[in-house]
This record gives sequence, C-alpha cells and structure tokens, in this order.
Amino acid sequence: MSIDSGDTAWLLVSTALVMLMTPALAFFYGGMVRKKNLLSTIMMSFSILALVSLLWVLYGYSLSFASDRGGVIGALEWVGLMGVGQGPSSVYATTVPHLAFMAFQATFAIITVALWTGAVVERIKFSALLVFATLWFTVVYCPIAHWVWGSGGWLAKLGALDFAGGTVVHVNAGISALALALVLGPRKGFKEGETMEPNNIPYVVLGAALLWFGWFGFNAGSALTAGGLASNAFIATNTAAAAAAFTWMILGWINRRPSVLGVATGAVVGLVAITPAAGFVHPLAGIPIGVVASILSYYVMIWRNKANKVDESLDVFACHGIGGTWGALATGIFATAAVNSAGSGLIDGNARQVIVQLAAIGVTAVYAFGVSWVLAMILKATMGLRVKDEEETVGLDISQHGERAYGGIS
Repeated sequence: MSIDSGDTAWLLVSTALVMLMTPALAFFYGGMVRKKNLLSTIMMSFSILALVSLLWVLYGYSLSFASDRGGVIGALEWVGLMGVGQGPSSVYATTVPHLAFMAFQATFAIITVALWTGAVVERIKFSALLVFATLWFTVVYCPIAHWVWGSGGWLAKLGALDFAGGTVVHVNAGISALALALVLGPRKGFKEGETMEPNNIPYVVLGAALLWFGWFGFNAGSALTAGGLASNAFIATNTAAAAAAFTWMILGWINRRPSVLGVATGAVVGLVAITPAAGFVHPLAGIPIGVVASILSYYVMIWRNKANKVDESLDVFACHGIGGTWGALATGIFATAAVNSAGSGLIDGNARQVIVQLAAIGVTAVYAFGVSWVLAMILKATMGLRVKDEEETVGLDISQHGERAYGGIS
C-alpha cells in the first residue's frame, strides 16, 4: 500500500467541502425561523461542529470503524486516534493517510447530528440539546455507521448499498428528528395556526447554495479516489439536485407561486436522495431520483402542514427522512455494475438488492426512532427538554444566549 497524492489531495479538499456544509446548514435553518431565534438556530449547528469534532477523535471513529464486534459496533483500539496515523489504513481508503479518511468521516458525523436540530428549533433548551447530541451520536450514529460502512458491519455483510449516507445520514437523522419533535411537543401558537414566517429567505438560499457546493465533496469525495467514480458521483449529484429543484418550482407554480424558498428546499431534497446512489448509478438516473424525491417530500410537507398535529419545525423528516428513504430504495433500483462493480440493482437484473435496501431502511428507521424516543424521554424526565414559556415567548436568542441578531424582539 502506498499513498497517492492525487487521491489524498481530493479527499482533503472533500473533507473541507463537507465541513463547510454544517455552517451552511446553520444559515439554511437559521433563515427559516423567526428572527428572535436566528442566533440560537445557528448556534445549534456551530456548537455541534465543535462538539462532534471532539467526540469523533476521542472515541466516535473507533466505535464506527475499528475492528468489528459482532457486526454491531467497532472496538476501542482507535480511541484517542491510537494507531491512526499518516500511513494508509489496511482496511479503508488504502491510497490516502488514515488520518485523512478519519477526518473525512468526521464531517459526516458532524452534519448528521446537526441535521435533526431543524425539528426542535425555537423551543429546546440549549443544555438539553448538547446532552442529547452527545448521547445520540454515541448510541445511534456510531452503531449505524458501523453497520453500514464499518468492516464487518452486519448491514454491509448483507449487501446494503449506501455510497455516501442515505441510511447512515439521512434516514437516520430524519426519523430521529420526528421522534424528538414528538417528545418535545409543538411550539407555542403552532396548534392555533400562528404565523411563523421565515425571517430571512436570502439566508436560506445562501445556505442551500453552500450545501449544494459542499455536497460535491460529500458524494464525489466518497469515491475516496480522484478518478472516474468521483466524476460519476459529481455529475449524478448535480443532476439530481437540478431535477429536484426544478420539479419543486413546478409543483409550487401549480399550487400557487414558484417560490424561492421552495426551489432552495427542492435542491436540498434532490441532494439528499442522490447521496446513497451517486457512486452506483449512471448520472442520468439522477433525473428520476431527483424528480420523485421532490414530489414525495413536497406532498408529505403539505400533508403535515394541513394535519397540524406534529410540529416538526423545518421538515427534517419530509426532506431527509422521506428523501433519504427514496434515495436508498432508488439505489437498489438504478445501481449498475457498469458504474461500480461493487453493486448492481433491479435494472441490472438483481431484484434482491431492492429487498436488501428495504431491510436496511427499515432497520435504520426503527432503531433510530426507538432509541431517539427513549433518550428524549429520559432527558425530558430528568433535566427537561423545553425552555420555559416566557423564554420561548421572548425568543431563544435572548433567553439562551443573551444576544440578538436584529433590533426588536418579534
């Protein structure tokens, strides 16, 4: 095994691109909330960037990728990055430094934890958020990452295909977001139909644009080499995002107006859906993957708004839970050995892959929802999850952080 400078350079650039996605998410989410909660929403993503970066090097990488223990979790030999050095790994990404692969995977863990915060903005205690994030990272993210991506993980052995995080990132975060929102309860005024308009749509577009940009590192970087597979993933990613954004615009136009917020949301949904498939499908498959993801997420979001029962604030479930589920299933349909010999799907005559993908989706969803629910209930009964009513009224920027993004309090 020897280090390839081109592969290493691409992986380090990709790591930086994916790291940028978490601050991008902060703006994407921050622009959607009321202005009295803008800073607190940004703080959620930014603090998780710091927190998970530390947890990953201390023990998270080892639990996720070290030698297998029963197909369920990694061992502890890489705790504190012991044995993770400048030479290549003998198991993962054998043409780049082990440290580079570790850093790349760290950025995935970071943004996955940050994703579900969109479901609980404007009412969760910051202290409870940090405790829940630590526990969730440890007992939800790390095991699922090992199941799918770790050497010896049981879903990997089953043959589940997940190029860059359909199950590990998006189904996981989207389903967990739903569980946490159900335990936390709705924002004040939600049931009464109180208007909760976005405070800054340009921030949303800025965040979406930076997410789109960073997603090239997310998906093309997951090739772990600077070559044809990375190029395929790159083009498939852009194609799906474009197809989903355009579809969402048309859907909005049919129902009312083609909104800027809708196009930005659609682009993210397309990126979510292509994530597990990008390195297994022909770039043209990005079109149906993006179109269907947009339609599904759009109407789930409409249904949730009309039902007015679950305040899953920024529709993490509709975008990531539904988009990720479709993307993982679509991988089983459109994967072809002509793109990647590691996987073939229904169009290649391998109908079994669809069943395997469904199993991976189901197991991930059940585990993520169940454990997230239990963790949230424990914290609710002990330290409490919600801010006080008066703190929610004044806004979390002031009540949790003593700061204000703009003048005024509304």
